[in-house]
Amino acid sequence: MPVNIHEAVKPQLSSIDVDPDRPLIISDADEVLFNFMHGLEIFLRENDMFFDWSSFALHGNIRYNEDKSPVAKETIPGLLDQFFDTHCHRIPAVAGAAEQLEKLSQQAQIVILSNIPPQYADKRREGLVKNGMDFPLIANVGAKGHVVEYLTRDLKHPSFFIDDIPTNHSSVLKHAKHVERLHYVADDRLSRMLAQAEDSHVRLNSWPDIHNHIVQKIENSR
Repeated sequence: MPVNIHEAVKPQLSSIDVDPDRPLIISDADEVLFNFMHGLEIFLRENDMFFDWSSFALHGNIRYNEDKSPVAKETIPGLLDQFFDTHCHRIPAVAGAAEQLEKLSQQAQIVILSNIPPQYADKRREGLVKNGMDFPLIANVGAKGHVVEYLTRDLKHPSFFIDDIPTNHSSVLKHAKHVERLHYVADDRLSRMLAQAEDSHVRLNSWPDIHNHIVQKIENSR
């Protein structure tokens, strides 16, 4: 197993069996399967804060209701820990994600690769199962390229990577160039702020579009 994969991730990879004779879909979770920002806004309201949407960065945009001042940068990691602990399993699912993944699972294997802190993996899994997306989960730490490379190392059929973060596409390009990289941002507000990831193959705007794109690629590969 590559040395650049985080030690917390390696045991998770060892427990996942990838069939080399079936296509593979590797999907992110937040802003792909789950409406992360919608869930975060609920959490912020409950704690007398709000997100002001000046940009897509968390620092500077999370503000206190009382005086509109930004939350200090060093406070944000603890705030996110609290959010994942109390809300991870309650984040609303993206419309169509479960239905389209279920249809895609007839033609491909599916693995969820989420940069959720590993200590909250069980809560992420709870949210996936509750919303009809009971697929293998990897709670990743760091860039995703080496993990994608490992998962697709023996694959004889097309593979697909779906993520909202441009740097993750860059990482996959660097370490697993053979994987088709689909850029998708579920929240319309975030989507308008973020151009297509430079290192993705395509930008798609809905789960039906993702389904159709992947099915066409699989059928064309036969």
